[in-house]
Amino acid sequence: MAGLGALGFSAPWLLLGLAALPVIWWLVRLTPPAPRQTRFPALALLLDLPQRQETPERTPWWLILLRLLLAGLVIIGLAGPVLDPSRAAGGSGPLLIVIDDGWAAASHWRERIAALEPRILAAESAGRPVRLLTTAPDAAGPRPAPALTSYAELKGAVAALSPKPWPVDRAAAARTLETLPDDAVGESLWLDDGLEDGHAETLAGALRRFGPVTRLSLGPGHAAFALDAPRLVAEGLAVDVARAEADGPRRLTLVARSDSGQVLGREVTEIGPDEAGHSVTIDLPPELRNKAVRIDIPEEASAAATRLMDGRWRRRIVGLAFEGGDEALRPLVSEAYFLERALSPFADVRRAPLARLLEAPPSVIVLPDIGHVPAAQRPALEAFIDKGGVVLRFAGARFAASADDLLPVAIRSGDRALGGALSWTEPASIAPFAADSPFAGLVPSPEVKVFRQVLAEPSLELDARTWARLTDGTPLITGARRGAGLLVLVHTSANSDWSSLALSGLFVDLLRRITSLAEGEGGAIEGNRALPPLASLDGFGQLGAVAQGAGPVAANRIAETPAGPQSPPGFYGDPAARQALNLSPDLDSLAPLPDMAGVTVALPEVAAAVALGPWLILAALALLAFDILVALRLTGRLVPTALGALALVLAQPVERARAMEAAEAAADIHLAYVVTGDAATDEMSEAGLRGLSAALKERTSVEPGAPVGLDLGTDELALYPLLYWPMVAGFDPGPEAIARLDGFIKAGGVVLFDTRDIAQGTGTLPGGAGSAGDETLRLVLSRLDVPPLVPVPADHVLTKSFYLLQNFPGRYEGGQVWVEANASPANDGVSGYVIGPNDWAAAWAADEQGRPLAALEPGGSRQREMALRFGINLVLYALTGNYKADQVHVPALLERLGQ
Repeated sequence: MAGLGALGFSAPWLLLGLAALPVIWWLVRLTPPAPRQTRFPALALLLDLPQRQETPERTPWWLILLRLLLAGLVIIGLAGPVLDPSRAAGGSGPLLIVIDDGWAAASHWRERIAALEPRILAAESAGRPVRLLTTAPDAAGPRPAPALTSYAELKGAVAALSPKPWPVDRAAAARTLETLPDDAVGESLWLDDGLEDGHAETLAGALRRFGPVTRLSLGPGHAAFALDAPRLVAEGLAVDVARAEADGPRRLTLVARSDSGQVLGREVTEIGPDEAGHSVTIDLPPELRNKAVRIDIPEEASAAATRLMDGRWRRRIVGLAFEGGDEALRPLVSEAYFLERALSPFADVRRAPLARLLEAPPSVIVLPDIGHVPAAQRPALEAFIDKGGVVLRFAGARFAASADDLLPVAIRSGDRALGGALSWTEPASIAPFAADSPFAGLVPSPEVKVFRQVLAEPSLELDARTWARLTDGTPLITGARRGAGLLVLVHTSANSDWSSLALSGLFVDLLRRITSLAEGEGGAIEGNRALPPLASLDGFGQLGAVAQGAGPVAANRIAETPAGPQSPPGFYGDPAARQALNLSPDLDSLAPLPDMAGVTVALPEVAAAVALGPWLILAALALLAFDILVALRLTGRLVPTALGALALVLAQPVERARAMEAAEAAADIHLAYVVTGDAATDEMSEAGLRGLSAALKERTSVEPGAPVGLDLGTDELALYPLLYWPMVAGFDPGPEAIARLDGFIKAGGVVLFDTRDIAQGTGTLPGGAGSAGDETLRLVLSRLDVPPLVPVPADHVLTKSFYLLQNFPGRYEGGQVWVEANASPANDGVSGYVIGPNDWAAAWAADEQGRPLAALEPGGSRQREMALRFGINLVLYALTGNYKADQVHVPALLERLGQ
C-alpha cells in the first residue's frame, strides 16, 4: 500500500486518472443554450422575425469547477484512500517485534494483539523487513535467533500465538538476540505484559543495541491478577488475590467449581483504586467445600487466576460414634476426647450416636472401643462401607471382651499385655512403615510405646492387610477393602490406657492418612513416586488435555516444582489419586514494569485506520445529483412544478418502507427484544435472537425472520409472540410503555425477563434486592399486574415442548427460572412471565460464520447446546401453547426417556 504520511492508497495507479482532468474540463465547459420562448400570434408575423444564428453559451466557471471536483472525487475514491494514523510514526530499517506471551498477558490477550495489528500494517505499508521473538519458554527447547519473515507468515504466527501458563524468561530472550549482528534490526517494538520478572532491564539492554525501542503497553486498568493457595476456614475457602500495581478500581468474581464444572459458590469483591489486593472468603458448607476442585476469576481467565485443588484442600467430614453430650466427654481420659482433637486440624468432626451418623453418613465413621455394633445399625453400616465409606475401629477393654466379625482380619479373643509384673516382655515400639503402606514416608518415634493390644489370627491374607506393625512383628493397624470402601482396625486404644500413641504427633498423621483414603483420594501419593501428567491448564486457565512436552513430577516435590514447559500447571497422577500443580506466583513479589532508559512507552492507537474511498464516492454521487439539477435548470427543463413532484416521489418510499415493515412483521414470525439504549446489550440481544432463529430454522418447522428491536413506548407489540428483555441498570421505559407491556402479556404474549447476573437464590422471589439486574427487575415488576410466580415445576410444558429438559442454562447455569403459578386458561395456559438470571442471549449469540460471541460459565459445547434447546422450547411454548400438557403425549415421552 503506497501512500503519503498517514494517507495510503490501496490502488495508487488509479491516481493517474487525474491527468485526464484537462480533457474533462474541455468536455464540460460548454452547455447547450436554453430555448428562447417566442409568442406566435399569426403566420404573417414570422416574416418580420429577424434571422439570428444561435451560438452556445459558455458554462459558468463554478459549474466547471464542480464537475472537475466530481471527477476528481471519483478517481481518488476508486484509488482506495485509507487514513491510518499509525503510518505517520513509522521508522526505517528492519523491525523486531518482541511479544511477552507468559501468563500475565492472558487476561487481556485480545486487546494486546489488537494493539499490535496497526503497527504491523504500518510496517507492511512501509515495506520494512520484520522479525518476531516471544519471551516465554517453549516446550521445544531454546529457540534460535529470530529470522526475517514475510508479513503473511508473521500474521499467521501472531494469530496462532496464545499465552503460556508459566512466566516469561526475558533473560533467555536477551541471550537469543546476542547472535544477531547490529544491523539485523533497525527498530524494536516490545509488546509487554506489564509485569516485572527481574530481567526486564536485561532485555531492554539487548534491544537498545540495535536502535530505538518502543514498549507497547495497554496502560492503567490492565494489571494482571493472581490467586494464592486457598486456605480452609470455618466459613469455607479463603484465598488471597493480588495484582502487580494498584491501577484503578476493579470488580472481580471468585468462583468455586466442582470437577464437572458446576458452580458451588461465588463471591464478588471490589478492589479499591489504591489497593493491590486482599483476602476473599467464599462461603461454602463442608459438603460443597469438599467437592471444590478449582477456584478461578472469570474476568481474568489466566493460569495465575486459576487454582486447582486436590485432596490436600479437603476437610473430610468424620463422624465420631459417641453416646452422650459434652458433659460425657472427659478430658485426657475418654477416647472421643483424644480423637476429636487429633482430627480437628484437618477434618470436620461430628460427634453423635452411631444411629444418627448413619442418617446422613459422613466420609469416615470412627468407632472407639465398640465390641459389637448394634444389630439395628449393622446393615446400614455395612451398606455405608460398600458404597465407599471408611470405618475406623479402635480396640479397648470392651472390644477385647466381645469383638464382632465386622473387622479387616480375624481377632483372637482377649488382649495381649506387653510389660508389667506378670509379663516377660517390654512395651513395644512401632516398626518403620513399609513402602506399600498408606503410612509410607512417616517416621515413627521410638518414644511411642504400646502396652496392650489385640492380636490377629494368623492367615494367608494377614501380611497383605497389615498396614503397621510393632517391632516384634505383630500387627498394630490392619485394613481391608470391602466393596468400594475400607474397614480399618487399630489394635490398641484411642486414648492413653493401652499406649502412648494418642499422646504423640504420629497419631494425628496416622489419622490424616486414613481419612484421606475416603472417596478415593489416595493419601498414598507420597514419597518420590513419579506422577504422570493427567490434565494441563492452558494460558487462559482452561483445563484440558496433557500439554505437549509435559513430563512426570515427583509426588514429594510437587509443591516446590515451578510451572514450566516440562511441568505445566494441572493435575498429576491418576483419576483415583491425583495432585494439583499450580502456577503459584509469589504475590508479594508482583511488581509492574519500571521505566527504562532508552525505552519509549506507547499506548495503543486510539484512532483506527479509516477507509475514505466509500465516503468520497458518496460525496461524488451527491455532487452528481446537484449537477443534474443545475443542468436541468440551466436548460429550462426544471420548473417549480417538477421540483414539487420530485419531492413527492422522494418522500413516498419512506411511508412505503414503514408500511412494508408492519406488513412483513404481521406476515412472518419475528423474535423481538427490548431496545435498552445500551449499545453492547442491544447488540448482544440481536445476535442472540439471530442465533436462536437460525437454530429454529435448522431444527424445527418454524422459520422466523430477522430479529426486531422494539421501543416499548411506540412500537406495536402484538405482532411478536416472544419478547426478550435484558435488565439494564438505569433503563426505565416509563409508565406508558409498562402499561402497553402489561396489555401485551395479558393478551397472550410471552416476555423473557433476563437479569443476566445469576444472583437469584433458589429460594428468593425474582425482583428482590440484590444486583443491578435484580433492582431493575424489581422496579419493572412493581408496575406490572404480576400473578403469583413459582420456580419451573419438573412437569412444566417448558421442559417438554420440543426437547426434554431438566435445567435451563444460558451463559451461566444454576440460576432459578420462574413462571406463573397458575397461567390463565384464556391464554391456553401459557405463562406470560418467564424470569431468570442466566443471560440466554449471550449463550445463543453467534456471528455470521456461526462462531459463538461470548464465553460460557463453566463453559463447553454441552452448555451452549442446552441453552439453545431451552430457547427452542420457549419459542414453541409461546407459539403452540400448553398442548404438550395433554396426557395423550405421555406414552411417547416415556418412550423417549427409555422408561
